Amino acid sequence: MPKSAPHTVPSAVPTTAPTVVTFDEQCREPRQATEELRGTAVAADASGDWVVLGHAEAIRVASDADTFSSAVSTHLQVPNGLDGEQHSAFRQVIDPFFGAERMAALEPVLRTVAEDLVASLPRDTPVDAVAGIGSVFAVRAQTRWLGWPADLEPRLLAWMDENHAATRSGDRDRTAGVAAAFDAIIEEVVSARTGETDGQTDVTTELLNSTVQVDGQPARPLSRPEVVSILRNWTGGDLGSIAACVGVVLQGLAAAPDLQARMRVAGPAERSAIIDELLRRDDPFVSNRRVATCPVDLGGQHVEAGQRVRIHWTAANRDEQVFGDPDQIRTGSHAADNLVYGVGPHVCPGRPLATLELVVLAEVLLGACSIALSEDIPTSREVSPVGGYARVGIILRPYRQEK
Repeated sequence: MPKSAPHTVPSAVPTTAPTVVTFDEQCREPRQATEELRGTAVAADASGDWVVLGHAEAIRVASDADTFSSAVSTHLQVPNGLDGEQHSAFRQVIDPFFGAERMAALEPVLRTVAEDLVASLPRDTPVDAVAGIGSVFAVRAQTRWLGWPADLEPRLLAWMDENHAATRSGDRDRTAGVAAAFDAIIEEVVSARTGETDGQTDVTTELLNSTVQVDGQPARPLSRPEVVSILRNWTGGDLGSIAACVGVVLQGLAAAPDLQARMRVAGPAERSAIIDELLRRDDPFVSNRRVATCPVDLGGQHVEAGQRVRIHWTAANRDEQVFGDPDQIRTGSHAADNLVYGVGPHVCPGRPLATLELVVLAEVLLGACSIALSEDIPTSREVSPVGGYARVGIILRPYRQEK
């Protein structure tokens, strides 16, 4: 019987832990903060959460709901904070509200809202594209879509201002108070319809009458907290988002007369693509949170179960490995990689509505006006956790098409 081979101890091989890049965007404009970390896929912020900056890594996290859960809040968030079958069940309720036929029926309504607003705007006088156009259009478009009373406009505009300030402050108590104030508005709207829905056909009433089938149980009516959560998602989040998008789009068009000319002669698909590219280049939807459900390696870093992971969409949409020069508008080559509305199971269900609103407003505005930047209202950037612009000074001049 041969002897066993002598036991040898391998020489020690030095190992080096991956370098962790610290990411700090507090009180800084998100684009500038992330530009300094180009080439870094995953960084850590001051709280110890992981921040996903790379495009490929963002897709991986957003697409793998089993490993990276969206259940990050103690508050009910429908459908954003749900995973798996629960999320799918509520998406089956929500997604049809944004179907193609519904959007086609809504288009003339939104066009009327845009035409009335544009007709009221001053010519040859500076106006803030965010507060003076974006916020007003967002409130009017959303309330018309939902069937809410027009007299809510002043309250909603005031709430948008306070919510914006609370978000920038980072004060959780203040943010919670603002959220509660918005829930109170929703409760008023919902209570006015409870038991009196006969003959009403608006979106809010239809949502109240919807049912959901969860976990193989029989279909049941949506609970009041579920209705409020959905309406909060549709309005509380989207009002500020649409206003921010309008600021980005109008700044991009005002700074590029050739792009205005291209928009005027483009078809609907190309107009949508141009707007998507302007938003990709300067994504105002900064980030979404996830939590790791198990240990996982991500972008060269080891993420432990329970650690929070933040997808930084603004950075991912400017990843040079995917987009080359991220400031270049390339509607064809960039379209498939654009993450403005997310990706994976939690991709934004309201994308068709947001796109329609922005395209209609741009069409109406460019049909009546040429847009130029104005130094009388200095353009200023938002700071984290908000993206896009705080103000965009523009001047609208009557546009006369050459014959």
